[in-house]
Parts: sequence; C-alpha cells; structure tokens
Amino acid sequence: MGCVLEVDVDGEGVFFVDKDVLAPFIGEIKELADERPAIAPARTHRRRVALHGFPGGAEAFELFARFCYNGGSGLVVTAANACALRCAAQFMDMADAPACSATPSLVKMTEKVLEEMPHWPWQAVVDAVKECQRLFPLSESTGVFDRVVGALLSQMAVPGDATPTSSSPESSAFRFSCDTKCSSLSMRRTWWFEDLVVLSPAMVERVAKALLARGADHGIVARFIFYYLKCRIAGASAEDKKAMLEAAIAVIADLDRSSFSCKGLFGILRISSPLKLAGACQDTLVDMIGRKLDHATLDNLLVPAPSGTGSLYDVSLVLRFLEAFMRHTGGARDEPPRLKKVGALMDMYLTEVAPDPSLRPARFVELATALPATARDSHDALYRAIDVYFQVHARLTDDEKMKICKGINYEKLSPECCKHLATNAGFPTRAAVQALASQHTVLKGIIRHTGPLKPASSPPPPFTGKYHHHSESYNDIDGDDSNGQVVLYASRLDLSLENQNLKSLLDGMHWRVMELEKVCSRMKTQMTKMKSSRRRAARSLPRMCS
Repeated sequence: MGCVLEVDVDGEGVFFVDKDVLAPFIGEIKELADERPAIAPARTHRRRVALHGFPGGAEAFELFARFCYNGGSGLVVTAANACALRCAAQFMDMADAPACSATPSLVKMTEKVLEEMPHWPWQAVVDAVKECQRLFPLSESTGVFDRVVGALLSQMAVPGDATPTSSSPESSAFRFSCDTKCSSLSMRRTWWFEDLVVLSPAMVERVAKALLARGADHGIVARFIFYYLKCRIAGASAEDKKAMLEAAIAVIADLDRSSFSCKGLFGILRISSPLKLAGACQDTLVDMIGRKLDHATLDNLLVPAPSGTGSLYDVSLVLRFLEAFMRHTGGARDEPPRLKKVGALMDMYLTEVAPDPSLRPARFVELATALPATARDSHDALYRAIDVYFQVHARLTDDEKMKICKGINYEKLSPECCKHLATNAGFPTRAAVQALASQHTVLKGIIRHTGPLKPASSPPPPFTGKYHHHSESYNDIDGDDSNGQVVLYASRLDLSLENQNLKSLLDGMHWRVMELEKVCSRMKTQMTKMKSSRRRAARSLPRMCS
C-alpha cells in the first residue's frame, strides 16, 4: 500500500485514502499531502490533510472517494448530488478527460445530468438553487448556477396550476393582499415566490439579476423583491435587515422605472432610515425616488429628520430628491406635466414644513427656488407658504425676508394675493411695492393686448324700463357683433376699474416709502447736528489744572 492520506473534511468526518488510488483522477494529487512529518510510524507513510470548504461536506467527499476506488463506476449521479459532485470535481482539480481517454470523468458524468435540469421536478430545481447558495462561488465558476437559473426561468413560464409547488391557494392569496391586486393571471405568474423566499439576501440578488439578464419580466421580478422583503424583514436582526434592503435596492436599480411604485421605494426608505445603509446604496435609493418624484405624495415626503437635528422633517433629503429629478429629466423641458406635478407637490410640502421653528431661512429658500420658473403657473400657494413661514419666524430681518421673497414671481400672483401682500405687515415694504408694480405691468399688458377702447358712435341709451317693439331693436340685441361689443365693453370697464384700484394702492405705497425716506433723512440730519454740538462743547471746556 502506498502513501495513506488521513483526510479531515471540514471537521465533519475523517477518511483514510490511498494517494495512489486517487492519482489517476486528480491532476495535482501531490498538493493533498503537506510536507509535515508523518503523525504515525514511518513504515505506514501516513500524512494528514485537512480540507476546508469542501463542496457538499463529508457526504460529497465519500461519494467522490467511491468514484475513485471503483474506477469511475458504481456511482449514481442524481439531481440531488449533481451540483455538489460537479463542484467537488472542480475543488479537487479533476480535469475533464479527453474524448479518447478510457478514464471515466466525474465532470462529464455530472454535466450530463445537469443538462437535463430544465426537465427536473420543480422541487429538485429549488433544491439545486439552495445547493448553489451553499456552494458559492464554485457553483458560479463551474457554470452550475447559470444552469440552475436557466431551469428556473423555463419552469417559471409554466402556469402555477400545472407545476407542483409547496404553496397553497390560501397562502398565495395572502401574499399579495397588502400590496398587489390578486387575479388569476397574477397568481399563475407568481406561484414560485414562496419557494424562493427562503434564500439568503445575496443569493436573491444573484438569482434576480440572472433572471433579468435572461429576459425575465421586470414587473414580476420587482413584485418578488417586495414580497421577499415583506416576508423576511419582520423579526429580522438589524444586520439581516440591512443585507436584505441593500440586495433589494441593487436589484431594483436594474429594473425599468415603470415596473415598481414610488410607494414601495418610500417603504424601503423608511425601514432603512435607522440602519445606516452603505453610502452608495443610499445614494442609489435617493436617485430612484428622485426619478419618480412626480408620483410621490405629500405623506411620502414628510420623512422625520434624523435625531439630534432639532428639525421636524428631513428637508435635506427632499432637496436631494429634487436634484435627482432635475438631473434625470433635464429640467423636465420635454415633460412639462411631470414638472408641474412636482411643483404642486413642493408647494404643499413648503406649506407643511413652514411652521417648523427650526427650519433655517437658507433651507427654506433652497426649497422654494429648487425648481425652474416653468414648474408653477401660479405663485399663490408659494406666497401662502412664505406667509406662514414669516408668521412663525417673526424675528427675521427685512433683508432675510427679501431673500426669501426672491422665490416669488409677482406677475404670477392673483390680484387677490397681490392685494393681501400689499396690506400684509409681515412682508417687507419693498416686496409689497414690487408686487403692486408687477400687477400694474400685467394689467397694462392686458389692456395693450386688447387695444384702446373705441368710442361708440352713440352712447348707449339709459335703461328706462320700457321695451322697444320695432324689429331693428331686436336685431341689435340678438346680433353677434353687438353682443361681442357689449361683453368687450364690460370686460374693459372691469379691467379699467381694477387698474384704478391697484394704481391707488401703488400710489399709497409710494407715498409711504417717500415718507419713510423723509423721516430717515431728518433723523440723519439731527444726529449730525448732535455730533457737531458735542465736539464744540468738548473744545470749549476749560483745561483742568495739573
């Protein structure tokens, strides 16, 4: 008997094998025997070898040893052991024997069985996926994982009622009761979710990405990811939750934007907030939410601020959403409806966060000016939000208030809001003057566009309560031209009246500014006189005797 090897397989079992028996099947058998002194008398030539991470453990090594001792015969490769034996052959550096060689090849035997994987029973394929999880990364380098994914995809296409699964109709109905509408079609396409939900986060990420690479439906993969989180996130440790969420984000990032909802992304965001995900992963999540910001709701954006900041809401996070939205839409130049949706959403958000006493003016200005001018057709909602902010932050100076008011386009204010601003003591006088001046300009433009009012050939007769019965009067009343002239006259009259009201308000504001300037000028003059009189008094004082 040649050199005997005492093989310890992962601490699970010890095997005594003859190196000469293994030599014909293993390319580098000498690597199994280390150069340490023998642990037994020299005549036994016994050497100890420890195999760490052997694919399939002691059970797979026993099958491998039988294959070698029986000369390649007597070993039955089945769906249950094919994956482990293929990886074991790779681990032991068993080269694929040439076609002309008479030496049996374990690689060829396992590959032949793996080629039939698409025809295996569903449960055997699921077991193979779990086996690949334990055998990784050898299962990937040997191509076993790729074969398993192909078998999964081919069997997923089979309707659920034609494929045996471990899921009951009751459990299937429950799985989508919270987040997806149940239908017979969706049930037939998602019957396999329950069987793969036991996989580790890393394996779920690999399987999902491999399915996408092979053309799987993005919507189905997205539903599986959210279902996986729904089933596994509750009761998991912080580390496990973090791993699940990072795997889910990595998969969702590869999906079409239409295959997942904005609500689902905000759900992931809320769960991940206290977990401190990796920076790149957090950035990816923020970027995906920003791309779908036009589908968000006000409740979605009201994310509590991190502890210790003193603020009510995480305004910095919303600003990052806006940056991502503008970056992906290019300012939404080609998609005005999406931009206007985000503009309306931000007006509601500004109104909601304005009462926060910890919200700094600079942050409020960033929120108010983050979107381009085309995002808002009217600035009434923005004015109301600023009004609330000024009421809560009463200690702001006029300069600070004017910086905030720069976000308002006064020409987009309604006449009602403009009048309210002109009499609002919380706004600086300069803002009121600018608002009235802008409204005056708008009205002048409207009147200029309409054209000068042409005098009628004869003034309209006063209403006497009597009706004229001649036919010409009826024609004058019913004619289209006369109706249009009356409507135009009335509208111009209203505009002229409105213009006069605004002009009077504007004149009053100008008078107020001039009065303030006069008061300031008088105060400066008095202060100058007081300073000069003090200097003269100081010079006239007698010098004290020394």
